[in-house]
Amino acid sequence: MNAHAELFEAVQIYFEGLFYCDEEKLDAVFHPTASLFDVEKGEIFAESIASFNPDVGANAANSPYALGQQMDAEILMVDYMSPKAALVKIRFRARRNVYQDHLSMLKGENGWQIVAKVWMLETVIEDI
Repeated sequence: MNAHAELFEAVQIYFEGLFYCDEEKLDAVFHPTASLFDVEKGEIFAESIASFNPDVGANAANSPYALGQQMDAEILMVDYMSPKAALVKIRFRARRNVYQDHLSMLKGENGWQIVAKVWMLETVIEDI
């Protein structure tokens, strides 16, 4: 498998982790020391992956999949800094919320992993 396909496979695992609220998939694709950031409420918010993944996993009963939503996810851009470092911009819908993420990814001994995520709420779909 080429490096590009390996990176896309890791992003697909990320999409599935969010769609199914699957903590195991998220643990596989995030580096254990990864951090997440946003500024949705006007202040920089930082969260460790150690708290994010269990929060997502606890919502499996309310996951997009469990609610009958079709997976709505896309890769918008990939910028390779080197064969082992990339920035991946994605869009993902979870229930009524559409998010954009910038995923800083590195390829190490465990393959491609997300080491940092900066995200924003792009839009909220009012009535479905």
